[in-house]
Amino acid sequence: MQMVEKLQNADIINAIKTIDIEVEAINELKNSLDENLTKALNLIENSKGRIILSGMGKSGHIAKKIAASLASTGTPSFFIHPAEASHGDLGMVTNDDVIIAISNSGESKELIDILNYSKRFGIKLIAITKNPESSLAKAGDVVLKLPNAKEACPLGLAPTSSTTATLVLGDVITTGMIERKGFSKTQFNERHPGGKLGSILQKVKDIMHTGDEMPILNENSGINEIILEMTSKRLGCVGFVNQNKELTGMFTDGDLRRCISQDLKNVKATDIMTKNPITIKKDIFATEAIKILNEKKITNIFITEDKKPIGVLHIHDLLQKGIA
Repeated sequence: MQMVEKLQNADIINAIKTIDIEVEAINELKNSLDENLTKALNLIENSKGRIILSGMGKSGHIAKKIAASLASTGTPSFFIHPAEASHGDLGMVTNDDVIIAISNSGESKELIDILNYSKRFGIKLIAITKNPESSLAKAGDVVLKLPNAKEACPLGLAPTSSTTATLVLGDVITTGMIERKGFSKTQFNERHPGGKLGSILQKVKDIMHTGDEMPILNENSGINEIILEMTSKRLGCVGFVNQNKELTGMFTDGDLRRCISQDLKNVKATDIMTKNPITIKKDIFATEAIKILNEKKITNIFITEDKKPIGVLHIHDLLQKGIA
């Protein structure tokens, strides 16, 4: 038992040491930021083409992530592998593009063809490296310097602190472009139609039942009409409108159960409906809609425009979309 505890303690000690070393590298990066960051963001913002990321080995993996982050937040970007670039993929790079080349040492031989290509055709190059005297730095129009911090690897060899700092610098570039472009949640949603992000960012108008799917009756309708409409539309509610087609009330299957003991033969909707029910707008996010439903402890809600019903939601519609 003591040996197990010692091993566990050693693991935690090593983990904390690794994190501390990498945090130190990030702090060095933070303290080294200068006007070159603004110059790099200016190049990216003013580009009429795409942002091309490239790097070899671990730097290449980080470059792919940066390209994906930029592309998903409104800055068209993609990754080119240095080796593939030398065998034809340079043809994908245009004079309007901006290249971001990453190499911790700045001396990755695999990047040479990309550097030469950028110079030959006057393509702007942003160099990310820890060595301002390296071949990559000298080829760059702008140099973003990585901290010259030790690696967290116990051998001091495997890229750890350096890749973490590069990843953070990529996030700095990405968030900088989001701010400059005023990139919105709606635009983000357009680029993430699938998966959990897509469902979270859906708007009410994308989910609501409209047209003939809506259970709508005149506010003077009788109980038989109400039950028939509620049953046929299968949404557990009916909305009522006045002569101007404005929503004036709502009746749910819960309301029906609560008043089933009453004599409903001669009642009209106006006698039993919930008047001036809670409504929402079509452009709010689905997550906001489910929050309202939960807070008000209701399962149905109508969507209105100029007081007129244009859609209806049931809480099951939201849950089926993975919104909770």
